[in-house]
Amino acid sequence: MATIVTMPRLSDTMTEGTVATWLKKVGDKVSEGDILAEIETDKATMEFESFNEGTLLHIGIPAGETAPVDSLLAIIGNEGEDISSLLAGGATTVAAPVVETATITETKTEAAPAASLPEGVIVVTMPRLSDTMTEGTVATWLKKVGDTVAEGDILAEIETDKATMEFESFNAGTLLYIGIQEGNTAPVDSLLAIIGPAGTDISGVADNFKVGGNTPVAKEETTAAPAEKAAPVTQEAAVDGQRILASPLAKKIANDKGIQLSQVKGSGENGRIVKSDIENFTPSATSATTAATQPQETAKAAAPQVFVPAGEIFTEEIKNSQMRKIIAKRLAESLFTAPHYNLSIEVTMDEAMKSRAVINSVPDTKVSFNDMVIKACASALKKHPIINSQWREDAIIINHHVNIGVAVAVEDGLVVPVLRFTDAMSLSQIGASVRDLAGRAKNKKLLPNEMEGSTFTVSNLGMFGITEFNSIINQPNSAILSVGAIVEKPVVKNGQIVVGNTMMLSLACDHRTIDGATGAQFLQTLKQYIENPVTMLA
Repeated sequence: MATIVTMPRLSDTMTEGTVATWLKKVGDKVSEGDILAEIETDKATMEFESFNEGTLLHIGIPAGETAPVDSLLAIIGNEGEDISSLLAGGATTVAAPVVETATITETKTEAAPAASLPEGVIVVTMPRLSDTMTEGTVATWLKKVGDTVAEGDILAEIETDKATMEFESFNAGTLLYIGIQEGNTAPVDSLLAIIGPAGTDISGVADNFKVGGNTPVAKEETTAAPAEKAAPVTQEAAVDGQRILASPLAKKIANDKGIQLSQVKGSGENGRIVKSDIENFTPSATSATTAATQPQETAKAAAPQVFVPAGEIFTEEIKNSQMRKIIAKRLAESLFTAPHYNLSIEVTMDEAMKSRAVINSVPDTKVSFNDMVIKACASALKKHPIINSQWREDAIIINHHVNIGVAVAVEDGLVVPVLRFTDAMSLSQIGASVRDLAGRAKNKKLLPNEMEGSTFTVSNLGMFGITEFNSIINQPNSAILSVGAIVEKPVVKNGQIVVGNTMMLSLACDHRTIDGATGAQFLQTLKQYIENPVTMLA
């Protein structure tokens, strides 16, 4: 059955979009995840991927033309399928949400013209802050109902599938209604807030707002949670009644440690409490004394003559973040769709260690062993471009540009910032770029486009003492390199047992694109570069 694809809403302020380029033409096969077109919004030109598979039967907006959000963009279905009835309805017909007959009367309210809203009232919806975002979680509200909002004020911090980002208001007025409470998750375009003139009667606005026929957004009365459920929130209120600003991570750590935010002095902007403030916080002596005496009192109470283990079944539920959900979804898809195999090779690191010491003796230069591995990978990928490829059902795409993704562990999981055109970078440039990207990744300050476009990935757990491991491929890449720790051990050189330094490298390959011999040849080249670093400069 044919599926209608409409002009997507790719930013919170987007009302129309321009098709910059079509990457598929009528008659082409389309797989889920394929890039259909590049769409120019009011903020950027973004790739728009298909969420359906089939054959591209119709293009509704030619390249270079502009159309409102929800206009007919394309139709995807079975090859040769009759779509005349869909085309006869025009863009207006296909743009309407698909709902069951029983709910048609209710859903008409969502298509009501803006004039039906009270004068000056603006409905703010959950924005789409990245190209892969389908839902968002409100981490923190920085405004409360009744507060005055100026254009450019930060309304809330929203957790996407990639990062926690500040969401600023594009309108001025008074915050009249909050539709998604802190910690709650909702789809893109759900009712986030209502802004308008102070005192405006907005009764019915929230009830009439729906997203694609979903259940109406809860009324404002739900913003006041029962006292017993509001403990994590009430600790944000200071003694003088003013709100205490704290980052989502700081609040989480404070809750885990039982620290009251009102006792912590913030070092961030405008007194904002950040992670380091919580980690460096010292509890009062009274609290410490109480905690110290509790184990002693427990010990006195429990003195059975026969030892019988006693305890309490204790579990903890941690709500999955958007990042954790996306990691789970993508890694499962990668492992179960790409036939993985792994190749390992041991590399002698003696010369690399000498070279690194010489390089780092240059003032203002700092290069890590991981930087040297990345540089070696970039050089080896130019000699073995099939490793730098991706699989499609109809073809293998070989990338002749080298964009290496570097896996970085963060508080909520894992992100992969990308070094673009790595083969053109020097060792010192790679080192500086990795430090910058990794630092901003851990502070959740990476931009979405800094985590896109990788052609190969490097994951290093050597700093944790892990000597060898296998990674899951970061699709659409065809391979990922796992880097272990440098180990000092006995090795044989020229027939003699001597002390040497070695490192294990493991390459996970997609067998659809990379044969075993090809992967082995890449590792041989990589080994030569790392064992003789001067050859990377040739």
